[in-house]
Amino acid sequence: MPSEFTGKHVTVAGLGVSGVPAAKVLLGLGAHVTVVNDGDDERARTQAAELESLGATVRLGDGDTLPEGTELIVTAPGWKPTKPLFTAAGQAGVPVWGDVELAWRLRGLDGRKAAPWLAVTGTNGKTTTVQMLASILKAAGLHTAAVGNIGVSLLDAVTGDTEYDVLAVELSSYQLHWAPSLRAHSAAVLNLAPDHLDWHGSMEAYAADKGRIYEGNRVACVYNVADKATEELVRAADVEEGCRAVGFTLGTPGPSQLGVVEGLLVDRAFVEDRQKNAQELAEVSDVNPPAPHNIANALAAAGLARAFGVSAAAVRDGLRAFTPDAHRIAHVADVDGVAYVDDSKATNTHATEASLAAYESIVWIAGGLAKGATFDELVVGAAKRLRGAVLIGADRALIREALARHAPEVPVVDLDRTDTGAMLQAVQEARRLARPGDTVLLAPACASMDMFTNYNQRGDAFAQAVRELGA
Repeated sequence: MPSEFTGKHVTVAGLGVSGVPAAKVLLGLGAHVTVVNDGDDERARTQAAELESLGATVRLGDGDTLPEGTELIVTAPGWKPTKPLFTAAGQAGVPVWGDVELAWRLRGLDGRKAAPWLAVTGTNGKTTTVQMLASILKAAGLHTAAVGNIGVSLLDAVTGDTEYDVLAVELSSYQLHWAPSLRAHSAAVLNLAPDHLDWHGSMEAYAADKGRIYEGNRVACVYNVADKATEELVRAADVEEGCRAVGFTLGTPGPSQLGVVEGLLVDRAFVEDRQKNAQELAEVSDVNPPAPHNIANALAAAGLARAFGVSAAAVRDGLRAFTPDAHRIAHVADVDGVAYVDDSKATNTHATEASLAAYESIVWIAGGLAKGATFDELVVGAAKRLRGAVLIGADRALIREALARHAPEVPVVDLDRTDTGAMLQAVQEARRLARPGDTVLLAPACASMDMFTNYNQRGDAFAQAVRELGA
């Protein structure tokens, strides 16, 4: 039992996906645990009762006051740094960790193997890339798991009974903010676009937190050649001697890059004499789906796997075995020569830009909660591909106005309703606008909570509406 936690007074900030496992682990390590939580609903009370039965003190309805005697705070990643709890902690000299930081420090607990981390962050594509990476690692015969922001507790992975050869770790900007000592084997930043700025305070602060993933990397910092901001983060990082910058590109790769040549994914980073040689990894058709942004995800995953010594054959086999999660540019059906594609996970403009770029002629279903986003740049880039647009949700007017400014020739259907049944009407209107060979694409560029519980429910509603078309 690590002596640093025995008898230590630790405050866990926030119940839920990260807080409950953190509290349980700390109790098991002999810490005195107090859990504070802003909410006091039925779910929180159920979780509180469980933790109290294990010996924790739980304080519901007040997440702002620092409990007396606190020596360490372990926080849920989404709690803003500006909360009064953290201000009080700073004044009292109390350190604040996230659950990722706690997991990092607990690697190798009780003498078990401390698996290296291959880490991924970015504004979009994190989950898909981490899942691809895990599939590749498994194809190489390695015992691994996709963990972290993907919804699988890192704490469970490092303190459970299972020992891993390597972990594929998805990390959000929130998690990285609260993980100061994290040092990955290799890491990738897929892309950077404005997101969560209300939490971070500025784009600069958001990028800086993303860039923390490169700190102390041992083998490779994988970056996006098409997104110069990711390369700048590599340049700013303090890495171990010998760690290399490795780029990925949808074009022909230069030395120390992975890219695409004549329908093949190729590696010029992890080969002998990379000035002259390249290694074929897979065919573009091995990537599911082979949309441009998903090929970029595959190249990033391949870069991390190759940094860990995985063979080219395992990259190919892992990509072939990979099946993407639902609602990520998923083909639902073809009806009367029109393809219907569900990309409900495209909840911001950056993700939607990538989705729109994957198709030539589109009837676009969009709208929801804009979260402060603007849509002019998105519409300018997609205007030539749009056959029409069907708008839903609370902030649809922002998209309608951008279309009027930059694509006035595109027919627009504005559905003045926010009930869940609006999706059926949206699909029917999209069918009316579409022509054989077109793609009806749900890529909302907005959050879903104005009409749906989450993006999954929104995508399910779209898929059900499409099925009714073909019935």
